[in-house]
Amino acid sequence: MAAPNAKTGVKRKATTAGKAKPDGKAKKARLSDAKPPKQKSDDAGRGSKPDSDSDSDSDGGAKLGKNAPGKKSAAAAAAAAGGFDRGNMTSREVHAKQKQLAQERKAAKPLADEVHRTKKIWERLRRKSQVPKEERQKLVKELFEIVSGRCRDFVLKHDAVRAVQTAIKYSTPEQRLQIARELEGSYAELAESRYAKFLIGKLLAHNNDEIRDMVVPNFYGKVRKLINHPEASWILDDIYRTVATKDQKAMLLREWYGPEFALREMTKDKELTADLKQILEKEPSKRGPIMKGLLEMINSLVQKKMSGFTMLHDAMLQYFSNIQPGSDDFSEFQELIKDDESGDLLKNMAFTKSGARLSCLLLAYGSSKDRKQLLKAYKDTMLIMSGDVYAHVVILTAYDVIDDTKLVAKAIFPELVGDEKEKVQNLVGAVNNPNARTTILYLFEGMSSALFPSSHRFDLETLREVHTIRESTSKKDNDVRRKELATALAPHLLTTIETAAEQLSSTAFGCQFITDVLLSEVDGKEKALEAVAQCAAGGKTESEETEEQPHISQTPFGGRMLKSLIQGGRFDKAAGKVVPVQPPLGFAKMLYPIIEEDVMKWATGPSSFVVVALLEAGDFDKAKALKTLLKKNRPQLEKAATEMTAEQKARDKASSDNKGGKTGKKKGEETVGNTGSRLLLKKL
Repeated sequence: MAAPNAKTGVKRKATTAGKAKPDGKAKKARLSDAKPPKQKSDDAGRGSKPDSDSDSDSDGGAKLGKNAPGKKSAAAAAAAAGGFDRGNMTSREVHAKQKQLAQERKAAKPLADEVHRTKKIWERLRRKSQVPKEERQKLVKELFEIVSGRCRDFVLKHDAVRAVQTAIKYSTPEQRLQIARELEGSYAELAESRYAKFLIGKLLAHNNDEIRDMVVPNFYGKVRKLINHPEASWILDDIYRTVATKDQKAMLLREWYGPEFALREMTKDKELTADLKQILEKEPSKRGPIMKGLLEMINSLVQKKMSGFTMLHDAMLQYFSNIQPGSDDFSEFQELIKDDESGDLLKNMAFTKSGARLSCLLLAYGSSKDRKQLLKAYKDTMLIMSGDVYAHVVILTAYDVIDDTKLVAKAIFPELVGDEKEKVQNLVGAVNNPNARTTILYLFEGMSSALFPSSHRFDLETLREVHTIRESTSKKDNDVRRKELATALAPHLLTTIETAAEQLSSTAFGCQFITDVLLSEVDGKEKALEAVAQCAAGGKTESEETEEQPHISQTPFGGRMLKSLIQGGRFDKAAGKVVPVQPPLGFAKMLYPIIEEDVMKWATGPSSFVVVALLEAGDFDKAKALKTLLKKNRPQLEKAATEMTAEQKARDKASSDNKGGKTGKKKGEETVGNTGSRLLLKKL
């Protein structure tokens, strides 16, 4: 068994005693501690004076039995180093002595007793589930009494700063503010500490504006130094990304433009801005030094593999926005990003707002070779990117600008879809994710408001900018490119609808997905349409529904989906009518046999417009039979058309509760009764 201090996997050199001499004879061990002193011969001793040291003095040699000048004995050296002379002590005694000396050294340090007590309190407080509330409050109070007035001394000790963090965790707002004031002026120093940097995060985690305004200004004038520090860089970027105000962000980012921007007073800017374009417009003579210094700072972090900072990505976008496409600076910046062989820079950029926009612009401006290289950097990351609030836009941009659709389909779709075992699960999850769904439905819907609500404004702004650029950088027709990609992805989507139609139709996003795919111009929809029609089997009334999963006829999004599929096309605003897809879906013929027995429940329920669509469908050959059935049950339709629906009753009750029991019809209030049932009565 190897000794404890031996490195694993490294051969230790054998000791000399274990080696044999070349002649086969082993060297004998020395048994005595030291050789006996040699006796002087009689001849050498004759005529010499025993008490005289003239000979040794003249030769400059040292006397035997004495230490040479400047050297200490082993015991003296150990004592000087704070150790001890082991003498004839056993191993157990040596360890006990070492432990005693270590404790004495700790006790000799400043605040030794206080640090020891804070550690004991921390050991107790960190077990949250085992400490009663009253005891915790008592311990926190004691902890604050110990650290108050001496926070600076405690936070720079690796074993004491944990106790201060625990105190902040359980403290009141006033106590947190007290600690923040004590540490004011030293936050930049704390950020450089391996352990104290976490204390800054604890203080800022509670979203106190006063504490934030105390902490952030401590970093002014030190950004260029701290962003390169292995410890401080991360806490600085976290502050910039999460808690800093707009003006504070501007102050921090401006320092990337040069030393003179470290202090606002050194510049002539009356208004605080980090927009490099505005700064260069005011002082064009400084363009050269600013752009050169900014590029050097960006390159320094990229070469150090410190490419995950939001502040870095903001600075990169500012630089890119102020260089001319096609210029030498532009080419140099492109090469800087492409030369990152690991691809970490591009991957990190995709997950921040500025980084994602910059990635999209690089794809839009790049040549076909550049785009291929950029796309390759995102290998094995597409699935994570698709669900991110910013990174999914990079995938949409790749759809829009890369002419080689086979390359795009091969690089992106296998990761989004997964293997056969994961396909359905991955796509169902993606369809119900507000970001990932865009990477699937964008090829079928384009930039529709249904796919890009107001929360996705960044997507629309970026894509519009990309579309303007691609007019001069891409060759293939946009509609052809999108159709080719949709055709490549469609088989996976149709298989998912066929397999998980019921699961998809239980959500609004799932129903929109089914509608978009089945109303597209792709082939092989028959099995998927049949699977969707089967979801309508076994209709129930509202009173019969369970809360777990309502029937498709009882959900508004389910009814809209079935109605759209019966109509067989999308509504064209310009034409003012529904334009059917080719070839026709024929969904009405598939659906009616399934709901025929329960058609009156549909006609008087929340999805009554499905029955209206059946009567209006031009390719439905049983419209007359359906109308005859509805006439026979006219009383049911009249009752549904005049009585309040369950949804209307719930709204009325909520409204009356808010008004304190007062009821009354307001101006513009909806008409009571089922609107679809009233339309059916008119058609009869």
